[in-house]
Amino acid sequence: MQKFYPVALLIASNIFMTYAWYGHLKDFRSKPILAVVILSWGVAFFEYCLQVPANRLGHQYFSLAQLKVMQEVITMCVFAAFSVLYMKQKLTADFFYAGLCLVGAAYFMFRQLIPGH
Repeated sequence: MQKFYPVALLIASNIFMTYAWYGHLKDFRSKPILAVVILSWGVAFFEYCLQVPANRLGHQYFSLAQLKVMQEVITMCVFAAFSVLYMKQKLTADFFYAGLCLVGAAYFMFRQLIPGH
C-alpha cells in the first residue's frame, strides 16, 4: 500500500504544476508577466512540497527511470483532464497517440514487475 503514496503525491503535485504552467493563460492573461511569474512560482512551491517527498519515498520502491516515466504518464493524464475540464480544450487524436507512446514507455520501464516477464 505504501508503494501508492508516491503516486498519490505525484498526482497532487502535478495538479499544482499544471496550473502554475498553464492556468495563467486563462485566469491572468491581462496581468503583467512579472506578476504572473511570481504567482506561478508561488503555486509551484506547493508542487515542490509534494513532488520532492514523492520522489524520495518513491525511490524506495522504484528506480529513478521508473519514477521519471511514472511522472510523465501522470503529467499527461493530469494535463488532459486540466485541458478539457478547466481550459475547455478538445483533445486531439495526436494527443491520444502521444499518450499511447507513454503507455509503451511505461510498459518497458515496469515490465519486470509483470508476472511472467
